Amino acid sequence: MTDFAVALGLALVLEGALYALAPDTMKAMMRKVLDAPDQTLRLTGLVAAGAGVFLVWIVRG
Repeated sequence: MTDFAVALGLALVLEGALYALAPDTMKAMMRKVLDAPDQTLRLTGLVAAGAGVFLVWIVRG
């Protein structure tokens, strides 16, 4: 459970840094996401999740 808390904290730090450092860019990206087809968002999410699982598997290996 500790690893999960650390991972969640790191995700929040990275997300917060993006909004703090480039708020206009994040707003523009959100507009693009809203216009993107659902299938594109699903595929992007699956690829990101797969890359995350692979990275954890390699590091924990």
